[in-house]
Amino acid sequence: MEISKFQIPYYKEINEFFESIPSGYRTADPNLFCLRMIENEGTPVNYKPPFRKGFYFIGLVSNAGTTEITYDNVNVTQIDSFLVFQAPGLIYSFHRDRSANGFLLYFKKDCLSFFRPEFESEFPFFNILHTNFYKLNRAKFRDFIPYFEEVFAAYENSADKEHRIASVKRLTLLYQLKDYTSSFSQWEEAFTSPQQILLQKFIQWVNNFYIEKRTVEEYARMLHVTPNHLSQSIKSVSGKNALSFISDRLLAEAKSLILFTAFSMTEIAYRLNFSDPANFGKFFRKHTALTPLEFIKTQRPS
Repeated sequence: MEISKFQIPYYKEINEFFESIPSGYRTADPNLFCLRMIENEGTPVNYKPPFRKGFYFIGLVSNAGTTEITYDNVNVTQIDSFLVFQAPGLIYSFHRDRSANGFLLYFKKDCLSFFRPEFESEFPFFNILHTNFYKLNRAKFRDFIPYFEEVFAAYENSADKEHRIASVKRLTLLYQLKDYTSSFSQWEEAFTSPQQILLQKFIQWVNNFYIEKRTVEEYARMLHVTPNHLSQSIKSVSGKNALSFISDRLLAEAKSLILFTAFSMTEIAYRLNFSDPANFGKFFRKHTALTPLEFIKTQRPS
């Protein structure tokens, strides 16, 4: 029997997201929530399958342990400290090591109604097409702590349900973070030729739609080029064929679901939009030379 298509959850409100984890976290202000990550505290859920949200997110995290971040077709592991930015609408999943600690900010632009410039233009680390992720060493993580503490202290000590002072301090934080991120070459600056620019856009779209869209033809239509032109451009720049980027992103999510959830293979196949578990098994074995169960055994300590 064919499994019905899985719809990626979309959480418009901050509290909807926390209800889905589930957790005891809630905010009285629908436009802002500041969460301290404390080692071994908080939600017992350490992995959440792909979802989208309708608000902005900033994370400053240290002692990340086995935390894994997957973004723009890149799977990052063995990270100690990092800074991450995400705009609304992007597909996202996470695995959190419970040893992690730091600061998480969730907010909507409504709490910055006094801010007149175009938000994404002013703060380009909130890219509507991809997540921006920066690895940090411990010294740099400690440098950022006072900036975040300013926001969190105002938020936690405020009797104002709209947290106006915290919102102003968060705007200051955004400019401080902009100074830091502007010292890095922007993603777009690393791509100079038309083929390289096309590769950038292709990877961004794959990261957002890899569960719903599986063919080169679908991405070619989105990018307004022919499938042949897309395939040739991707191959000339990366040395990889276009389909492998789609498969690699899907495979990374499959491994996370297998390792970090108690879902059955049927449920995993459903969540990744395979027509049935057998097709998921064929896909997994084709790209790893292992069945999902064999893969699990290779990850267990001997």
